[in-house]
Amino acid sequence: MPRFGVILAAAGQSSRFEDANYKKPFAPLAGRPVWLHSAEKFTDRDDVKQVVVVVSPDDRQAFVEKFGANLAFMGITLAEGGATRAESVRNGLEKLADDIDVVAIHDAARPCIAPAWIDKVFAAGSRTGAAILAIPVVGTLKRVGPGNVITETVDRTGLWEAQTPQVFSRELLVKAFAAHRDGEATDEASLIERIGHPVTVVPGSPINLKITCREDLKLAEQALKALPKPKLGGPSHPFADGDLWR
Repeated sequence: MPRFGVILAAAGQSSRFEDANYKKPFAPLAGRPVWLHSAEKFTDRDDVKQVVVVVSPDDRQAFVEKFGANLAFMGITLAEGGATRAESVRNGLEKLADDIDVVAIHDAARPCIAPAWIDKVFAAGSRTGAAILAIPVVGTLKRVGPGNVITETVDRTGLWEAQTPQVFSRELLVKAFAAHRDGEATDEASLIERIGHPVTVVPGSPINLKITCREDLKLAEQALKALPKPKLGGPSHPFADGDLWR
């Protein structure tokens, strides 16, 4: 049985979130921070042997002070992010135990992931070495130039919007990072593509939304109501009282 390690990416700057009190992974959502909703989806799984949360160096001290009990209670490893997403994920990869053979990368700001979707992408990633959740693009796409003027209507045939988790064999992911040590990528699948390995797309769901702006929190709260309730571990759970990081 594959041994999965999960890297939760929470080191971004949240520049589009526009909140003076929170970065989006730490914002309150249904009584708990966004990142905790995401983490629980994986720590409750028997096939996940390790979860690593990657945070910005600027956030590390405050994160440990506020969430240290959660990290210990849930057995989560903490890593510091880098200047780019690729560097942050690489730092998380280096924190994984040697016996982890399949790695899943998930955006900490995607709290509405369902177990069934994780099951499917984990199975595909284990079988093929590289798989991601994604959804077909359904809207009309416009390329916009200077002055907010449309320059082109883009054919959406065959276009999919990538989501997370993105799941890869550890050996393949390490190889991809080694081949593009100085390169940047908006997701890990693009690094795998660059070394010529096919990436399988597993149909996801629009419910698996990524929180980008504050308005997304309202959508995410409604989406969470449609998902199975997480196990809080009883009254001793460090966030049973709904405490949040400001």
